Amino acid sequence: MTQYTIAVLDGDGIGPEIIAEAMKVLDVVQQYSTASFDCQHLPFGAGAYFSHGKSFPEETKVACDQADAILKGPIGLNFEDSKKIPIDEQPERGALLPLRRRYDTYANFRPISLPQSMANFSPLRPEIIGEGIDILMVRELVGGVYFGAKKRGVNADNKRYVTEALEYDEDQIRRILVVAFNQAKKRKGVLHNIHKNNVLMSSVLWNEILDEVAVDFPEVKVIHMLVDAAATHLCLNPRQFDVMVMENMFGDILSDQGGGILGSLGLMPSACMGDKVSYYEPSHGSAPDIAGKNMANPYSMIGSVALMLDMSFGMTREATAVWQAMQGVFADGFTTADLAGSADSEKLITTEAFGDRVVAKLTELLA
Repeated sequence: MTQYTIAVLDGDGIGPEIIAEAMKVLDVVQQYSTASFDCQHLPFGAGAYFSHGKSFPEETKVACDQADAILKGPIGLNFEDSKKIPIDEQPERGALLPLRRRYDTYANFRPISLPQSMANFSPLRPEIIGEGIDILMVRELVGGVYFGAKKRGVNADNKRYVTEALEYDEDQIRRILVVAFNQAKKRKGVLHNIHKNNVLMSSVLWNEILDEVAVDFPEVKVIHMLVDAAATHLCLNPRQFDVMVMENMFGDILSDQGGGILGSLGLMPSACMGDKVSYYEPSHGSAPDIAGKNMANPYSMIGSVALMLDMSFGMTREATAVWQAMQGVFADGFTTADLAGSADSEKLITTEAFGDRVVAKLTELLA
């Protein structure tokens, strides 16, 4: 029996509700595998600030340092409630970015998976979706303008101004490109490189490094595409993409567009990989407007568990079963109210009930 320690960050808003469903799934997995999970629930986010005075408390840091993986729920408050927290302690600045920086989780995997069983959620026409969409976006996560030097002030003309630096060095670029090439090699052998080298010098350097890395991956075909063109093609012909690689801000924007392809960010889990510790989280926010109403779909949270099982623990069989179980619930016609645009109202179920149905299917698959 192999025991894994998981630091569980429940987060804010709907976070605790969907984390609860993820815990059910882990319970089933450990019943039918040779692994066991020591899940340690820790304060993180806005709730942590109000209870501990810090959105990323020291006790949470210590536990995360010692964990085999981190499972993170969504964080944040609505605009008005966020004002109650000092700017530097607001969850994104005070918790999320420091989490990424502390564990150097430079490789962000965001799968855009739209099988036929979920096609009804997408706003795209059936002829565009075809037999399904399966894209892996690989986003550099700890560099670029989000982590560059920032300055705000008043200039000599008494005008308020701000400067934010987009910073990368060649090592940061090379390591994310190696990750993306390896993923492309495992999949269809095609890598779309998303950049803006007609304007940004950072993209010029990015592409120079890519040419150097590509020498070691002759079996991978590279297709270069400007980021604005990629945004268009994601809507018009998403099936042309398999693996896409891009810098931090481009990845932030395009992966949210990927959520639009699916019909909701609630259908997009993610993995944030570092060389030592990785964390797994939904791509969506904490949805405070529906918190406590038992109506948020836990797909992205449970999908993050599937990614963790596969990528941190090497439990590919169990991860595949989790995906099959979740998609099977949708195939049966069930959904939650937050995703219910075209669903039969008689098959609307709660967050908890969705998790229960996933658990039932997962038990059948693993037993």
